[in-house]
Parts: sequence; C-alpha cells; structure tokens
Amino acid sequence: MNNGNKQIRVGLIGYGLAGATFHAPVLTTIEGLKLVKVVERSGRGASQERYPWVQVVRQSNELYDDPEIDLVVITTPSTNHYSFAKEALEAGKHVVVEKPFTTTAEEAEELIMLAREKQLMLSVFHNRRWDGDFLTVRQIVKQQMLGRITSCEFRWDRYRPDVNKAKWRETDAAGAGIFYDLGVHFLDQALMLFGRPETIRGDIRVLREGGAADDFFDVSLGYPDGLNVRLTSSVLVREAGPRYALHGTEGSFVKYGIDPQEDALRAGLSPSAAGWGREAEANWGTLNATVGGLHVVGRVETAAGSYASYYRNVYEHLAYGAELEVKPEQAAATIQLIEHAFQSSREGRTIHLQG
Repeated sequence: MNNGNKQIRVGLIGYGLAGATFHAPVLTTIEGLKLVKVVERSGRGASQERYPWVQVVRQSNELYDDPEIDLVVITTPSTNHYSFAKEALEAGKHVVVEKPFTTTAEEAEELIMLAREKQLMLSVFHNRRWDGDFLTVRQIVKQQMLGRITSCEFRWDRYRPDVNKAKWRETDAAGAGIFYDLGVHFLDQALMLFGRPETIRGDIRVLREGGAADDFFDVSLGYPDGLNVRLTSSVLVREAGPRYALHGTEGSFVKYGIDPQEDALRAGLSPSAAGWGREAEANWGTLNATVGGLHVVGRVETAAGSYASYYRNVYEHLAYGAELEVKPEQAAATIQLIEHAFQSSREGRTIHLQG
C-alpha cells in the first residue's frame, strides 16, 4: 500500500450505533483520513446520507480485496471482533477495533501476534481516555495534587429497569453485558493511572428480572501500596452518584456528570464544532486539598474532551510513524482483567494476579 501522499483510505465495517455515532463522524474530521467504503449488511445505505461520497457494500471482503484501502475499522458486535480483525489483518490491512478488543485474552494475543507477523497496525478504540473528566483526573494524579492516592471510585450509573431483548448487549452472547461494555473503559483508565493491580475482586450479576446479560458490576483492584480502586455500575440507579471520587493524603477530588461528547455525537453534531467537548460549569469537579501549603476548596474546570485525538494519533502513526497511543497489548490487558473479574465473581474470592 502506498501512503506516500499521506492520505489513509478507510473502510468501515458496520454502521450501527458505534459506526454511525462514534467512528464515522470522528474519523472524518481528521485531515488525511478518507472514509471510502462502508459495509452495511442491510438497510438502504444510511451512511451515504451523511457521507455521499462513500461507497456502500454488503460484504466485508469488498474491503479486504480493495488494494486502495489502508485501514479497516471494525464496529460490529463484540462477539465478532476477533473474526473480522483476523480477516482484515490476513488481508494486509491496518485495523482499528471497537472496544472491547475481543471476548477472550487468548483471541487478543493471537491477533497481536498476527499483526506483528504482518507488520500492521492494530489498535482498539478506547475513546474514553479522551473524556474530559478523565483527562482532568489524569492531570490531578500526575501533578500529585491529592498527595498519595489511597482510594478511588469510578461509577457509571444508569436507570434502565426494562430488559431490551432485541439488543445483542442484553443477550447471553460472548462479550455482552455491561462489564464488557462499560467496565472495560474503567479498567483501561485504571491501568493508565496506576498500572497493573496486584489483586482483583469482582461481583458481577444480573439484577433485572428476565435479564440474560450482566447489568451490575462492583470490581475492586488492589495495589501494593494499599491503594484500592473500585469500579462499579448498575442499570438500577435512578439517582446517580459521583462519576469519579479520588481520595489521598492531601485531599479529595469528586466529579459528577458524564462527558458531553457522546450526547453531542448522538445529536448529530460534529467534533469540528466550536467548543467541542467542553462541559457545563455545573458539572465541574470539586477539589478539597492542601496544595503548596494552602488549603484549597473549589471547582476545577473540566478539560475539553477530544475523541478526535484517538483518530488523529492513528493517522499520525500510519502516515508519520508517531507512537501509537492505544496499543493492542494495553487493550489485551483489559480483557485479561475482565476474565479474572468474572472468575472472582464465580468463585467468590479475591484473585491474586501474577506479575
């Protein structure tokens, strides 16, 4: 493939919620990435309504067999990530996979080895590294504004009391359920902040009557210095708690509300819009800490979120050799932790992780 003109031609597999809402609108804002083909297995070419220049095809091999396509983006249900990614890599394409990477750690390792063998890029769309609230938390931890962090809680509260059996995420399929869907984001964020934990303890359950997929998780990560990171989510929380709560030897940071980018994308807005990713002041987090010998209590303006930064990095990696931000090994680590958390939940015990 010839990338001498610094243009990366992209094929997208899937134009459901993930493809239409999170991927196509974001990657098309990056100069140098050109969306040229979209696989829509059914429907009437919905992607052409927003991107009239794209070619709609029915089969993924129409991307694999096209020598002009450099990068394949996979936004299918999680159950199919492994097979589509493997086919794309075997066809000589660079690959971006929607999270979660795969349904098993074994599948993830196989794809990593294949990408290395083929000398191709493989990355996973962990876009929530670029949530504004997480960018803010990351700076607070990096600058040690709370001293030594002693405990953290990451929450993702929802109120969805009815089971929607028409959605694949609410079935008993591999990779379904909210722990694979939402928990994988929190695991990735915890790894970014604190590295690999020593222990993991999970409580993963189905709360709603008639449910087949897990709709509740409470997972604790233990670290050698005594730090405990609690990750929790439920679909039966009507009054949401704080999104992030971090406590340390010098104080606390508590943040309510969820990054506004998803709602903006669902509303059809573009990441190129002015003020993109900026959060309303009412949702800014509260800092109560000793900073530079002074007791500081006040609001911290949330950093602007930027999902486009993920695809900008993918482009710069492919076109200019920049370091890849979301490496497949990092994404594989989250799948390993998911498996350990489910094991812990089944066995009712804390799992001690090997180094």
